[in-house]
Amino acid sequence: MKITASGRNFNSTCDKAARALNEVHVRGVKTNISFVTNILNNPVFREGKCHTKFIDETPELFDINYGLDRATKVLKYIANIVVKEREGHKFYEKPRFPPVTGQRPEGLKPMLDREGPEAVAKWVLDQKKLLITDTTTRDAHQSLLSTRLRTRDIIKGMDGISEILGDAFSFECWGGATFDVAYRFLRESPWERLDLIREKAPNVLLQMLLRGANAVGYTNYPDNVIREFVKESAKSGIDVFRIFDSLNWIPGMEIAMDEVLKQGKICEASICYTGDILDPKRDKYTLEYYINMAKELEKRGAHMLAIKDMSGLLKPYAAKKLVSALKQEIGIPVHLHTHDTTGNQVAALLLAAEAGVDIVDCAISSMAGLTSQPSLNAVVSALQGTERDTGLDPERLQYLTDYWEDIRKRYDSFDNGLKYSTTDIYRYEIPGGQYTNLKPQVESLGLGTRFAEVKENYRKVNEMLGDIVKVTPSSKMVGDLAIFMTQNNLTPENIVEKGASLSFPDSSISFFSGMMGQPAWGFPEDLKKVVLKDKYDEAISVRPGSLLPPVDFDAIREEMKEFTEDPNWRDILGYVMYPQVVRDYMKQQKEYGYIMLLGSHVFFHGLAVGETNIVEIADGKTLVIKYLGLGDVDKDGMRTVSFELNGVRRDVTVPDEEAQKTIVKVPLADEDDPKQIGASIPGAVSKISVKKGDKVTKGQTLITVEAMKMETAVTAPEDGVIKEIHVEEGSAVKGGQLLITLA
Repeated sequence: MKITASGRNFNSTCDKAARALNEVHVRGVKTNISFVTNILNNPVFREGKCHTKFIDETPELFDINYGLDRATKVLKYIANIVVKEREGHKFYEKPRFPPVTGQRPEGLKPMLDREGPEAVAKWVLDQKKLLITDTTTRDAHQSLLSTRLRTRDIIKGMDGISEILGDAFSFECWGGATFDVAYRFLRESPWERLDLIREKAPNVLLQMLLRGANAVGYTNYPDNVIREFVKESAKSGIDVFRIFDSLNWIPGMEIAMDEVLKQGKICEASICYTGDILDPKRDKYTLEYYINMAKELEKRGAHMLAIKDMSGLLKPYAAKKLVSALKQEIGIPVHLHTHDTTGNQVAALLLAAEAGVDIVDCAISSMAGLTSQPSLNAVVSALQGTERDTGLDPERLQYLTDYWEDIRKRYDSFDNGLKYSTTDIYRYEIPGGQYTNLKPQVESLGLGTRFAEVKENYRKVNEMLGDIVKVTPSSKMVGDLAIFMTQNNLTPENIVEKGASLSFPDSSISFFSGMMGQPAWGFPEDLKKVVLKDKYDEAISVRPGSLLPPVDFDAIREEMKEFTEDPNWRDILGYVMYPQVVRDYMKQQKEYGYIMLLGSHVFFHGLAVGETNIVEIADGKTLVIKYLGLGDVDKDGMRTVSFELNGVRRDVTVPDEEAQKTIVKVPLADEDDPKQIGASIPGAVSKISVKKGDKVTKGQTLITVEAMKMETAVTAPEDGVIKEIHVEEGSAVKGGQLLITLA
């Protein structure tokens, strides 16, 4: 396309040309419009002082703004999905949204803000009714659906949820695995999820699971990271922090507890339950052990105590015994969390209620049971008419049951866990969430037929380690080691001998190094030596955070500018814990845009041929997308996918993995890595001006690419040394192809 502008003088002509360019929209491909606009607006150009080196000496001309092009990005995402899926998907009816009457209960949030956490704790102790924490939006889907529940599906029903469950103690809606999965798999910000829930549920306390010194990660972080994360979480809407240590090691909880207290939020410290207090042969985790730990946590300022039964091991009469003893020995509310893997846990909650437990965790019935929490509907109905009546309305709860039943259907590809209750959990002691994920993990490693062996090795690893508390990240370490033993045909009898020549999983090394904390009865020395090998003397016995240097957040901000222009504080905190995950998330945001608003069936499965979907990508900006079908594959293995966008046909081209298996691919430069230098245009390499090992300076010409008699200089983006030259003179290159790597 050629645009011609004329005017009374040069400046007005430039204005007209810039205006004309601004009104030209070319979809789906990059253009030179932004570059030409930069020239037209440049003061040197407007003064008529250009010269032959003008472009070379004016790098700001290349500050290209390609525009949002949101529609094309959304189409590209859907195209990638439909090319991979091919088989299409089921059509889903709209979910049955819970009704909103506008009569939302006040809830406990205003009391916390007005009177503080001590007042809330006292109020809880004064209640006759059993209080409920709804886990549907965190642990329930983490345990049943591999943590894949999207923010969109939570928020769509939250107006009704916050009304019907307005008298609940809290919503557990954040933390645990939901933080990294949001970035990693759902391509959305966990912080934005929290903002939206807080907006929709201003009346209810919001609760998160915090892994003590692990925050929401899988390793120990420096103290300043824990403190800053707690501060930002509290500022963003978290009211109740359930804090635990994966080995029940209180020093691993102390920094997080201290910061929660400083922020004026509810500190709910946890004792992780394992073993069986009814079995006299299990002499480690006794009633006395739990009472002593509870007293110490109360002494350290906890407002509430959580019994965290992550594996569903707390049998009904053990629950009654433990709660009775704790209510006699401590003066803060007791909150019981469990998983219903055995099918016994509704009974456990009811007996705990008889013993005086203050709060219990439940999930709405269509998201309850098995590796999730016990049914909220069942507990509410069972206690109706008793002195511990929850006050919740079973009939109104059915609206929530219907809503989550409809939503759950959209996640059928992740709903592959247990189909029935199993009491073998008493033998294996595998946490609920891990039990759901363990089988797919084992199958992905080619051990699907040996799953029973992996479970048995899980039990043996626990025995080898001296019977430890198993909850993320210690449970992950036990699972990793069980898989490792299965892969290498190891047994408790030969692991020390055969392990001398093997490299153990990173999680095992971290555990024995003391980086997960200290187990109550120490480490098995023979196994510790074989796992750590020459790093044995480097193992620590103190709190890891006290040895780790504080994170320099300013340096992290500068590091992140390699792949994002202006990282915000929340992104920095996420990057500190999950650097590669956050980097990938931001890269995908650039490629696909804001896709959180896509319907979940479209997000996971794409569209069926002929299906139309309406996507509101911003206020007042609606896309009506109809999928027309797959087109041909070109010689590079790229497939055309055809859509109708707002009534106009639009084709996008995406990689077809099946077709590309037979194609020799050229390496492409990573746009986020300044040390990888790619071709800005397709063409032929006419000249290579450097050789391997040469020192080069920023702006120096490295390679010249010629296309249609036009030569383009490929220059060094920074000072460096030529590490590798990937092409030769005369080579034909594609746009973006990797030409040179700098050291």
